[in-house]
Order: sequence, then structure tokens, then C-alpha cells
Amino acid sequence: MATAATGAAALVLGAGGAPAQATPKHGERYVALGDSYTSGPGIPRQLDANCARSDHNYPTHVALRHRVASFKDVSCGGATTKEMWQAQGTNPPQLDALSRDTTLVTVGISGNDIGFGEIIGTCTTLAGADPTGNPCEKHYKASGKDELSKRIREAFFKVDKVLDAIHDRAPRARVVVVGYPVIVPDSGVGCRPDVQMADGDVPYLRDTGKRLNSMLRAVAGVNRAKFADTYTPSIGHDVCKPPAERWVEPMVPANPAAPFHPNATGEEKMAVAVLAKLGRTGRGR
Repeated sequence: MATAATGAAALVLGAGGAPAQATPKHGERYVALGDSYTSGPGIPRQLDANCARSDHNYPTHVALRHRVASFKDVSCGGATTKEMWQAQGTNPPQLDALSRDTTLVTVGISGNDIGFGEIIGTCTTLAGADPTGNPCEKHYKASGKDELSKRIREAFFKVDKVLDAIHDRAPRARVVVVGYPVIVPDSGVGCRPDVQMADGDVPYLRDTGKRLNSMLRAVAGVNRAKFADTYTPSIGHDVCKPPAERWVEPMVPANPAAPFHPNATGEEKMAVAVLAKLGRTGRGR
């Protein structure tokens, strides 16, 4: 995507994609942590094959528009909260990027802790056998309780531990927990056959996404962190919308991105939500 940020990216990213210093305005020393919704898989230009990290992901937009003094993006596709403490391929433990000099941290994590990839795979597979029913919901409620709600409750404590560690390693830092944008339509009405989700599973998956974001808002609130709501502004830009209108791609992307992940526009809009929490409009450089 050719934007004003593209040319400015050289101020933050060196020729090889390694973080470099921009001209300081706020003096912020910014570190971005997170999973694939942070790293931006499939979005040009990819800087790190191991982590599917793009130079048009939301941390890069935030760094450019907030005009930080230094910037490290250690987000990595497939990361769970465990990867905050342990290496992921060539990516060191993400928390190792923090120091007492860090003044701003964004963290987008927990989707993989609840099994994001497994959920999408299960729901799209089961839809073929019962397209007008709710086979995925039945699958995850087979025990009489909602397995995904249970996973979200358990993820609260995992994210809580991550935020404790961030404050411990970067005690001066403002921390922003970044939520997940809309994937399936907020209306609860799907778009078979374009997106292979059973009719009754669309509202179930919508509600699961909302519960995940509610958990992130809650855990941020008890850990001296701000919560950037990326879901509300993304309503109306789900996987069922035309390519020019959607911010998240379906199973077969029309815009460069991984399936069921934000495209370049989605990442830019996520940055706007983060910048609002930092007291900036997110417009312009």
C-alpha cells in the first residue's frame, strides 16, 4: 500500500528492516509485543519471515505518527503468552526487548491462547456438513459448557501475568493493551458461500470475539494499562464486505494478508485506535 507512511518508514526502519531511531519529538522509547494481528502476516513489506512481520503493521504506524525516539517491534505470528518468556524460532522472548528506559509498550496477545487457528479451522470444516445450523457452537459446547468461554477466562490470568512482567521490566512505561478487530459480521448474519461459516455459528463467533475483547479490557483495567478498542471502529468492515471495504480478509484474501487477519487498511485503522489512547488523532505523520 503506498501511503505517506511508506516514505516516512525509512526514518524508523533501516534498509534491512532493523529498527533505527527516528527524529524524537515525544522522546518515547516504544516496544511492540504481540501475535500475528500485531505483526501483519502477508502485508507488504515483510521484514521477518520467521515472525511474518510487516513494515505496515499497526506498531509501525504508531511509531511514525507518534514520532517516537526509538522503536522495537518484536511481535511474532503464532505467539501465545508463553512467547513473552520463551524464544519463538529466531525471535527471542518478547519481554527481553523491554528495559527500564522503555516508556511505551503496546501488547496484542491472547488470540492464540484460546486457539484462534484451531477455531477457524474447526468452524469452517464443520460448516460443510451443516451450513444452516450451528455445528461449531455445538462442538465447543458438547460438554454442556462453552469451551471457548472457559479458554477466555483462563487467558485473563495469562495476560495478567504478562502485564505484571511488563510493569516489572519497564516501570516507566505507559502500557496499551490492543484488542482484536471484527472478523465475522457484527450483525450476526454471514455470507455463505463466500465465507464458509454456518449460519448459526456466525453469531456464536461474533460473541466469542466480543468476550475476548471484554476480557482484555478488564485485565487492562486492573493492571494500570489502557485498552485500545479496535472492534468498535471495525464494525462494517468484516470478512463479508467487498475487498475495498473490509479490514480483515476471508479464507481467500483479495488484499495482501493472511486469511482471517487484518489487511494493510485494517492495521492502519488499528493504529488509529492506539494513537487515540496516546492523545493523538492518528491522522497525518
